[in-house]
Amino acid sequence: MSLHPAENAAPAAARPVTSLPRLREMAARGEKLTMVTCYDATFAQLLEEASVDTLLVGDSLGNVVQGESSTLPVTLAHMAYHTAAVARAKRNAWLITDMPFGSYEASPQLAMASAVTLMQAGAQMIKLEGGGVTAETVRFLTERGIPVCGHLGLTPQRVHALGGFRIQGREEAAAALLRADAAALADAGAAMLVLELVPSVLARQITEAHPQMMTIGIGAGAGTAGQVLVLHDLLGLTRGRRPRFVRDFTREPGSEGDAPGLSVAQALRRYVVDVKAGLFPDETLHGY
Repeated sequence: MSLHPAENAAPAAARPVTSLPRLREMAARGEKLTMVTCYDATFAQLLEEASVDTLLVGDSLGNVVQGESSTLPVTLAHMAYHTAAVARAKRNAWLITDMPFGSYEASPQLAMASAVTLMQAGAQMIKLEGGGVTAETVRFLTERGIPVCGHLGLTPQRVHALGGFRIQGREEAAAALLRADAAALADAGAAMLVLELVPSVLARQITEAHPQMMTIGIGAGAGTAGQVLVLHDLLGLTRGRRPRFVRDFTREPGSEGDAPGLSVAQALRRYVVDVKAGLFPDETLHGY
């Protein structure tokens, strides 16, 4: 089955090694960045072969690997274990690891110790959730040479405080707070920012206001510098209710449920092609 432009994608071995300056150059020239969650060596190799720019060892492993109902039970040791597995197999992609719940909130010093553990396991950047006082921690880390990705909007580690998986920033007061948090994170030195489940207009505003901080959207429209999906969602493996912003890339758009699907490798390449070409995401689809 032909994948049209995907068949022309550069093999992983032919790609230059992805670095933070290279990601910034790509974003500056308008090339959409691709990110997918990854938890093991086999999928790290497959994602490399699909030329995915960035691999995220997400604490979503609590849901899709460990069978937990939230990310809260995931520990620093879990994250270091999965980071090391991915790092051993990846070659060219940039590797980011989530800081799990409880590993950074108490103090910048605790965050630094946790970040050291994850970077010694192979992470090249760490990701942490929230604005407000989190900016102080981001500044502490970046001043000590730790590349940081922020995360605003729906922050799964705070899902109970947020009242569930709901779009954030719809009302002007909430949108203003998200804009202020994004500005604080950018000022603190965050190089990247995941925006999850926020209105597309707001995500675009934040992206345009902080070109030095690459925005990665998930359920936040097409106006961000790049996109991220959970691997299992992308491959149609999610059980139960699937978020509306997710597309099963193993299925051709409009195909029936019993139609032959794409292989895992083909689906991953299709994701990369469609994000780069602006065919994904659908600007109108938000929410769970």
